[in-house]
Amino acid sequence: MDVAPRAWTVSSLAEALGGPELAEEFAVDRIEGSEPVLRVTMRDHGDLSIFLSVAGEQIVVSTLLWPVDEQNNADAFNRFILKAQKLVPLSNFAITEVDGRDYYELIGELSSESSLRMITLELRVLAENAIAAADDLRAEFAA
Repeated sequence: MDVAPRAWTVSSLAEALGGPELAEEFAVDRIEGSEPVLRVTMRDHGDLSIFLSVAGEQIVVSTLLWPVDEQNNADAFNRFILKAQKLVPLSNFAITEVDGRDYYELIGELSSESSLRMITLELRVLAENAIAAADDLRAEFAA
């Protein structure tokens, strides 16, 4: 599991993450488009979908959280997550548009030469951080 090719591609990651060693934890689907993306379903994390892409020297993993327009006191929440960013290990908050609607997103990045062990760690940590954000952070600003 510590192996890494010279640089991962979406195809090589699909094969590695979809292999028998990780099949109980991850389900992997390839989404074709101008740039292929993997949807990794985190079976141990409530079937949370994490999207993985490879661009040059970087692997990006991300998951959508909830629509910005559903966040109570969004301005205060946005200030809080910018200040608290360093408290969320290996992940960054962003806002991204999907079908004309803004969503909070959690993102992690790592080198395309990272070991498979580091990539699976990043996926697990991102899933845990997304669940914690949905449970704890969102509830803190629900009033």
